[in-house]
Parts: sequence; C-alpha cells; structure tokens
Amino acid sequence: MKGMAKKGWGAAAAGILLASLLGGCVGMGSGQQAAGAGGQTEKAADGPVKLTMWGGVPAENGPQQVVDDWNAQNPEIQVEYVRYVNDDDGNLKLDTALSTGQNVDLFVNYAMSNLDKRIKSGVALDMAEFPDYDIDKMIGEEAAAWKIEGKYYGLPTSKNTTFFALNADALEQAGLPVPQQWTWDEAREYARKLKESGFKYGLVQHTASFSDPLDSVMVTDGYTKKDGTSNMDDPLAIRWLETLNAMMSEDASSPPLGEQLTSKMPVENMFLGGEAAMLNIGGWLLRSSNNMDEFPRDFKIAFAPVPRLVDDEADYVTSGGVGDFISINAKSAHTQEAWKFLQWYADGGMMPMAPGGRLPASSAADPSEALKRLLGEHADTYDKASLEYVLFDSKIPTFTRELSQEMVDMRAQEYEKYFLGDQTAEQAAANMVNKHNEWLSQNK
Repeated sequence: MKGMAKKGWGAAAAGILLASLLGGCVGMGSGQQAAGAGGQTEKAADGPVKLTMWGGVPAENGPQQVVDDWNAQNPEIQVEYVRYVNDDDGNLKLDTALSTGQNVDLFVNYAMSNLDKRIKSGVALDMAEFPDYDIDKMIGEEAAAWKIEGKYYGLPTSKNTTFFALNADALEQAGLPVPQQWTWDEAREYARKLKESGFKYGLVQHTASFSDPLDSVMVTDGYTKKDGTSNMDDPLAIRWLETLNAMMSEDASSPPLGEQLTSKMPVENMFLGGEAAMLNIGGWLLRSSNNMDEFPRDFKIAFAPVPRLVDDEADYVTSGGVGDFISINAKSAHTQEAWKFLQWYADGGMMPMAPGGRLPASSAADPSEALKRLLGEHADTYDKASLEYVLFDSKIPTFTRELSQEMVDMRAQEYEKYFLGDQTAEQAAANMVNKHNEWLSQNK
C-alpha cells in the first residue's frame, strides 16, 4: 500500500471542527469591509471589489509587494494581505475566521491535513469552477499530490526544493566534490572529514528535517504493510535513526539533540557564520544568505540534493514538490475576482516572493527571472551551476507529506527519546508502530 489514503486524514476531527473553532473572533484589518448575510463580503457601492488574502509569510518578505503590484495594475479589484502564523494557533485563527464568516477570500494552505479539514468544512472552492485553467499542465505532475479524491480545491503556487547547502571553499580544501547523487553514508563521511578540517560540526539541520528521510522511505515502501498494519519499523527507517545517532554520538559531526534543543541552536547562523560546513535546508536559506549585513560570510555556497537512504537511485524520492496551496473561500461573494487574482499570482505575479525562496511553480513564469531574483546582488557568492541542478535539473521525484500532523508529532516524540538515550532504535520503532496502529484503528 503506497502512502496513506488522503480521504482518511482528519476524519476524526472533521465532525467537531466547527464546535472547536467557534470560541473566538478575529478582528478586521484596516480597509476590510463588513460581512453581509451568510458571511459574504459586500461590494462597496460604486467602488472596487476588495479581496482579503490570508498567508503565513511575513508581509515584508514578498506578499506586500505582490499585492501592491496587483493593486496598481487593477484598480477595480483591490487585495489586502493578512498574515497568520503557520502554527497551530495561527491555523486555528484562520479556521475561526473561515467558519464565522469573517473576511477571507483567499487563503494559503501549507499542509495537507489543514487543507483536508477545510474541504470538509465546505470553505475550499472546487477548482472545477474554472475549467479554463489546466492545473496539471500548468503546474506539472507534482501538482497531483494536492488532489483530494481526484479534485483540486486550490492551486499549488510555489516550487518547494530541499537541499544541502555546502561550504564550497571547505569542500575544495578537503578534496571533496560537490555531489549530485549521494547516500546518507556518504554524507556522514563528508561530515566527519569536514569536522576534522576544523569546523565545529560537519552537518547541522533543523529538527523538522529529521522527518524527511523517514517519509522518503514510507512513500517508497508504504506507511502500512499489505495487511494494513503500520510499517514504521521499516528497516530503512531504523537505519536512518542509527546513522544520525552515530553522527551525533560517535562522530560528533552533528550536534547532539539535547544540546540542540536546550540551546535552541540557530543552525542557519552556524552555517553562515562558518561554524558548520553543511546545512540541510531549502530555498528559504537565501533570504538569510543574501543578507550580508546581518550574516556576513567570505565563502561561496554550493548545493546538493538531500542524500538518499536507498541504494537504488530509482527508488528515491525527496521532500519537495509544489506547495503554498492557495484556496478560494467557497463562501466569498467574489470568487470570480479571487480567481482572476490567483491565476495572475501563480503565473508570475508572485515573483517578489522569489528572494525569500518561493519560486513560481507555474510553467508560465520565467525561471531565469526567478533565479535572478533569488540570487539577488550576491550571485557571485554562490555556485550557480549546483543551485540550478538542485532547483531544475536533478529530476529526483518528490513527495508532499501526507502523514497527519498528529502522527508526525508522535513519531518525533519516539525518535527523539532514542537520540536522547532514553530508548533503543528498535524500541523507538516498536513504539511508533504501536501508536500508528492505534491511530489507524481509530481512523478507518
């Protein structure tokens, strides 16, 4: 069984969503209009249509420039951007606004589990309303990861790429080539050699990245076995846990988890500051690496795909795909105007988001312009060839995580106990299996 059935996500939560969201209210931003009957936004007499778009990116990191560009070109349709923090509290704030009829015409989904709940609540419009736009053709085959029961309830807009950022100068001095295909065993050896060359750590990464190799295995081998029981004790999953633990404890080439958690280790700062030679991250790194005032550096950055666990390249999938999935509120009074804005945004209007690592996924957008904006005025401080490879040329299949957030959190609790020395890898895997089986039985 490949992956988990999308229609099963959030099934237990769907029935109680409205009841859980009704306690609280989000105030209107400046320039928003009063909601009419049924929560629909009323058009001001003889004035422009006003739309409100909710997203998780700080306005100053691109969204405000996007809406300013649109508003200057489209006086008859004016858009306001409202930022919500993409965490549990922020998503609750958005869901409350949607369920109580406040001003939300478009909203960005960052996880399948949140999108699924919003579809079940009837607030995400079926894109079949707009047959003039072929999502599969314009966005590509990766868009299909966002389908729910064969339908699109929004539009994936950004190309998500995860990669290793590498200190290119350190690699050259150590005689290590910039890899294009490699395994975690090889990455471990790189990290060990780079630490020996004088770095505090060979590799640093956010703890959220620990899940990606596990999901890569699960997408390939299945989250469940043929009998329907959990596959979270897959031998490759245990191999990953043991590899990272060895890098922490035996090689000291990656920070011990306890130290990373207690210090709230700023891993990007450590890489850009020259304390770590490799960083497992994604395109958003360039927002910091281009800020030479706050993060001055004297080395060139190269890029490589995230290493694989499997020996056969043909079986490897990596985290990425397309994201920033923007839905139109089905209860909006201005769905046609919202669609006009959304299509413009996806097909190139979102270009001001590129400096923050959000490259347009649409084939209508110019990739060379996106790369130019991504690199900014410091293009000569990057190995451009390796960046173009990981962004456009590697052709490694990608996945969008389908595991529920509840299970992602549960899994992290168990493997963190292993990294902290409180249980073995086998015990961690057994506990993950038991809890996953419980979840599967409750969400049939």
